[in-house]
Amino acid sequence: MIFRQLFDYKSFTYTYLISSGTGREALIIDPVIEHTDEYIKILEKLDLKLVKVIDTHIHADHITGLNELNKRTNCTRIMGEKSKSEVIDLKVKESEIINVENIELKVIYTPGHTDCSYSYLMKDRVFTGDTLLINGTGRTDFQNGSSYDAYDSLFNKLLKLPEKTMVYPAHDYNGKKFSTIENEKNNNPRLQVNSKEQYAEIMDNLNLANPKMMDVAVPANVKGFTLDKL
Repeated sequence: MIFRQLFDYKSFTYTYLISSGTGREALIIDPVIEHTDEYIKILEKLDLKLVKVIDTHIHADHITGLNELNKRTNCTRIMGEKSKSEVIDLKVKESEIINVENIELKVIYTPGHTDCSYSYLMKDRVFTGDTLLINGTGRTDFQNGSSYDAYDSLFNKLLKLPEKTMVYPAHDYNGKKFSTIENEKNNNPRLQVNSKEQYAEIMDNLNLANPKMMDVAVPANVKGFTLDKL
């Protein structure tokens, strides 16, 4: 299997490129538009055909590369059925399976950070978007976020996965590349709570500034910007 974890230093975004092997079909999760050329070069170097691209949610801190990749490769653009994106080719539901040759991703609806947040389970690893971060969790104070929904997504869905499941989030701000469900259960400070009310109290008092790109990124990601529109 080919597995590449790529990083955008401006927005601290992780992008994932996955394929069952050289010369096969490929999938990209959470691309950043400024790195489109880099993704294309990797695809060409490994003789991969990009067939599907996924955004875990409508991002507020960067403009997605999903539409530029579609323009260049004709790949299928995928998001969860709750997404407000106006350019998605395929909207997936809870428990659906996304197939790319020998790769299977199971869809998990994990709202809370936003109302359109989805995670994707692939055998021994889960791509959690901004729902579950490494030693943290996604903020819940905009884009119809809800700390109560986030609690349910975390405690009743993601944390019920096998403990050795590797966690690959959409962001990390401290140089960490992955974690495990077991590690997050035991060490993530935001998960050491006894009730959804306790979790909500933590999240509702973070008082974080809005992402710098929010006013540009959210409408651009809904409308489907490509590089020629920037």
